[in-house]
Amino acid sequence: MKKRLAAALAAASILAGATAPATAQTFDLQSVFGLNVPSIGPSPKLWAERVSLMTGGKVTINVHGAGDFVPPFEVFGAVSSGALQMGFDWIGYWAGQIPVANLVGSMPFGPEPDIALAWMFNGGGLEIIQKAYDPHGVVVLPCHLVGAEAGGWFNKEINSVDDLKGLNMRIAGLGGKTMAKLGANTQLVPAGEIFVSLETGRIDAAEFSAPQLDVGLGLQRVTKYYYFPGWHQPSSWDSIIINKAVWDGLGADTQKVMKEACYANIAYNLHDQVNAQAAAIKTIREAGVEVKRFPDAVLAALKAASKDVLAEEAAKDPIFAEALASLTAYMDGVGEWARLQALPRD
Repeated sequence: MKKRLAAALAAASILAGATAPATAQTFDLQSVFGLNVPSIGPSPKLWAERVSLMTGGKVTINVHGAGDFVPPFEVFGAVSSGALQMGFDWIGYWAGQIPVANLVGSMPFGPEPDIALAWMFNGGGLEIIQKAYDPHGVVVLPCHLVGAEAGGWFNKEINSVDDLKGLNMRIAGLGGKTMAKLGANTQLVPAGEIFVSLETGRIDAAEFSAPQLDVGLGLQRVTKYYYFPGWHQPSSWDSIIINKAVWDGLGADTQKVMKEACYANIAYNLHDQVNAQAAAIKTIREAGVEVKRFPDAVLAALKAASKDVLAEEAAKDPIFAEALASLTAYMDGVGEWARLQALPRD
C-alpha cells in the first residue's frame, strides 16, 4: 500500500506541473513483467537508458518490475487513472478494455514481424490503435516487437484436433479464443505462475513466447513436448504506455526522443531474438523435451477456427474491425513483394 501511495503521489506531482516542465524530469514506470525475464524483462530499462542518453540526462525513468506498485494486470488501469505515470506491457493484456489490443497482441496466422512493423508505422496501424486508447487517457508507444513464438509446451502429444478437447491450457488473446472453439479450456496465467501451474498439473499446456524467453522460465523442466509453429502469434507488440496528462506535459523534443528510443529498442530486440533462438532450442532438447510441429490437419483446423474468431471480434468493436480490415489489406498488398522474392528452399 505504501508503494502504491508513493506512486500516486509521484504521479500527482508530475500532473500538477504538466504545463511547465522542469529542466530535469523523473518518472516511474512499472512493467507487467519481472525485470529478469529474458529479452522482455530488460526492454523497458533499455528504453529508459536510451531516453536518458538522448536527452543528455534531463529525463530519468525509474523502471520497476511486476508487482512493485500494482499487480501486473492492473498496470493499464493505474496508468489510465494517473496512479502510475508509465507502464510497459504486452499489448494483448488490455483486450478487456481495448478489444483491438487483442489483434495487435496476437493475430492468429497474422503478419510476420517485418510486415507488422511496416503496418504499424507506415500502414496507418498506430493511428487506428491510438483511437482506442484515447478514451482511457493513455498514449501508446509500440516499443518491442516480438518475433514468432512457439506453439507451446504440452504434457500430452497432439496428434489430432481431438487431442485439444478438454485440454487445460494457458494461452492468451485470440489464440485462446481459437483454442476454446476447438474444445480446450483456456486461461490466462501471469508469467511468473506458469511454471508452478504446469508443475502442479493445474494446467496441461502453456504458451508464453519464443524459445529465448520460454527457456528462461524453466518450462523445459516440467513438460514433455514443445510444439511449433506459433500459429497464434507470428508477431506481437509490447508497448510503453503513458498517462495522457503526463505525455502532454512533456516538451515536443522529449516526446520525439521517446518515440525514437522505441525505434532503437525495436531494432535491438529483433536481432537479439533471432540470435538467441537456436541456443535456446538446443537447451530445451538437452533437457529431454521433444521438439515437434503440429500436424497439418491440426493447423488447418486452427486456421479455420481463427477466421471465425476474427470475424466475431470485428462484429463487436468498430476499431477492431477497422484495424483488421487495414492489416489484412496491408498484408495482401505488400505480400506480393514477398512472393516475388521467395527463393526455393530444400
